[in-house]
Amino acid sequence: MTETGVASPAAPIPPDSLVGKLKAACPQDWRNYAGHAFVRKLAAGTLPEASFRHYLIQDYLFLIHFARAYALAVYKSETLADMREAAAVVDALLNTEMRLHLDYCARWDLSEDEITETPEARATLTYTRFVLETGHAGDLLDLLVALAPCACGYGEIGARLIADPDTKLDGNPYREWIELYGGEEFQTVTRNAVAQLDSVAARRIGEAPEDSGRWPSLVRIFRMATQLETDFWQMGLERTE
Repeated sequence: MTETGVASPAAPIPPDSLVGKLKAACPQDWRNYAGHAFVRKLAAGTLPEASFRHYLIQDYLFLIHFARAYALAVYKSETLADMREAAAVVDALLNTEMRLHLDYCARWDLSEDEITETPEARATLTYTRFVLETGHAGDLLDLLVALAPCACGYGEIGARLIADPDTKLDGNPYREWIELYGGEEFQTVTRNAVAQLDSVAARRIGEAPEDSGRWPSLVRIFRMATQLETDFWQMGLERTE
């Protein structure tokens, strides 16, 4: 993986999509996130296990609020199609992804009780409350933009790691994580999230979002969420509370 975090051709975020345009508006913030040392060490298999365990715990706590945010998206939706799409994500998070996350954590000697009894780190709390507050104060588009660095960024990172010949897979303790987010199932999740944002944006602000009066606000939301994602990686790397 390159240190700059530049996306490979395999990345599932087209440059002409809303997320692609938001990335282009915040290039350094996106590079800091997608090319963070936490990710580079995952790819090399050199991330300290204590850092990964800390990240896994906080990521589960994050998923709880991620599900709440998509539940809020159901409420904020204006069409039945948007409601169904958001509700499907809530169902997948609560009944599939969080269970699989716990199963994966168990292989790292982390019990459900240990995870759920751990307080949220400041980075987790700050990020999740920003997303929820953005959704409460704004509309569905604002909320989805705040969710985009997570909902779409992990897919891009996974695709790049899988495609990068410098990524170590054999003997890498984090191979399963890399293959999860680089695999086709999660790439489909990412493409769906990108498409949902494009659909909502087209109805709200037209086909040229950068020409809309809301563009500066959307860029600010996306930039802040991306910076908070970077802080989340750093929290895992440093094992900060």
